[in-house]
Amino acid sequence: MQQNGRILVVEHDDLIFRLLERWLGEAGYTVVSGTSQNPTALGEKGEPELIIIDVPTPRSAERTVKAVKEVHASPILLLSARFRRSTGSSISVAQQLGVRNVLPKPFTRDELLSAVSESIDGR
Repeated sequence: MQQNGRILVVEHDDLIFRLLERWLGEAGYTVVSGTSQNPTALGEKGEPELIIIDVPTPRSAERTVKAVKEVHASPILLLSARFRRSTGSSISVAQQLGVRNVLPKPFTRDELLSAVSESIDGR
């Protein structure tokens, strides 16, 4: 299996974190856990290839994204059950928050991996 980069995942729900860890691990990524209290802690491990952050609402995302951007230059993929499924609103939210991509919950494994790839590649 091809070894991909590290992804920092900030997800408050342990079950969803483990699912993300499994899916991303199967795709060759190393997953590092962050917390909502300390979303930027990576220690000496360096810059992740991507940061995935679960946010309860688009409004609450602003503070978390700002804190992460103060420490990391990595692209950010936001997850939330509150985001709309329509492509236009997701793109608008991503642009407003200055993140690479937004993925509404629930999502499939393929949707996650596609969003991760798009976020890393900058498409």
